[in-house]
Amino acid sequence: MSGSWERFLIERGERVLRIPTHLTAKARKSARQRGKSDPIDALNVARAALREGLESLPAAQLDGPELDLRLLVDHRERLVRHRVELNSTLLWHLHDLWPELELPGGALFSKKWSARIGRRLARAQQTMRVRIARDELRRLRELTGTINQLEREITTLVTKIAPQLLSEPGFGPLIAAKLVGEIAGAQRFTTHAKLARAAGVAPIPASSGNTQRHRLDQGGNRQINAALHRVIVTRARCHTPTRDYIERRRSEGKSTREAIRCLKRYLARRVWQLLQPAGPTPDQAINTSIKLT
Repeated sequence: MSGSWERFLIERGERVLRIPTHLTAKARKSARQRGKSDPIDALNVARAALREGLESLPAAQLDGPELDLRLLVDHRERLVRHRVELNSTLLWHLHDLWPELELPGGALFSKKWSARIGRRLARAQQTMRVRIARDELRRLRELTGTINQLEREITTLVTKIAPQLLSEPGFGPLIAAKLVGEIAGAQRFTTHAKLARAAGVAPIPASSGNTQRHRLDQGGNRQINAALHRVIVTRARCHTPTRDYIERRRSEGKSTREAIRCLKRYLARRVWQLLQPAGPTPDQAINTSIKLT
C-alpha cells in the first residue's frame, strides 16, 4: 500500500478498512509493550478502529476490472525499474568496451540503437564482457517489448473504465490508470476535500500571529500526489488556462511551487467528480465545474 495513511488494513467480513497510522500513535505511546511487530501493530490497529468506529473509516473497494488495472500498473512499474537497472549495467559494459561510444539518453530502448549495438557486439571478440553485454541487450529487448505490451493493455482497459479521465487535458492512460488504482473507489470519499487530504494535496494551516500562511502536506498517498503533480507539469507546458493561472499567482508574489500546490488541490476536486459513479452526489452537483480563481 502507498502512503502512510493507509499502511494498515483491517478486514471485517467483505469490507477492507483503511486505518490512518496517526490514529495508532496514541495506542503505541500508552502500550505496556514496547517495540514493533505484526502482532503489536495488529492490536494497535484494532484498538484505533474500535475507538474511531468502524463505520467512520473509509472502505477500500477495488475489484473486477479496477483491480486488474491496478495489478497491471504495478507489474509494469516493477518491470520499468528492472529495465532501468539493466540499462545502467549494460551502459557500463559498453563504456568499458568502447569509451569513445556516445549514446543518446534511452537509446537502447529503441529498435534502431538496439540493433546497431547488437551488430557491433556480434562483430567484436567474444570476451566474457561482450557475452554478458549481448545477454543483457537481449533481456533489455524482451523487457521493452513486454512493457510496451502492458502499456497497450492498460490503455485499452482504462479507456473502458474511466474514459472521462482521458478526455481531460494532461491525463495519459498511465496516469489515469494509476489514479483509478490508487484511489480505489472515489465514492468512499464523501467529499472532494477528504480525497485531497488523503492524497496530501490539501494545504495545512501554518499561521502564527499576524502571519497567515499554509504549508505543503508531506503525508498522504504519495502515489496519487505524484500522479496529480505530473498532470500539472504537463498542463503547464501545453494548457493555456494552467499557464495563465501560474503566471497570475507568480505576479501575486507566490512561488511556482505554491501555484502548483493550489492547482493540485483543484485537480483533486476534478478527479473526485469524474470518478464518481453514475448519479451526482449533492456535493458534486454544487461543484459541476472547476474554475481556476
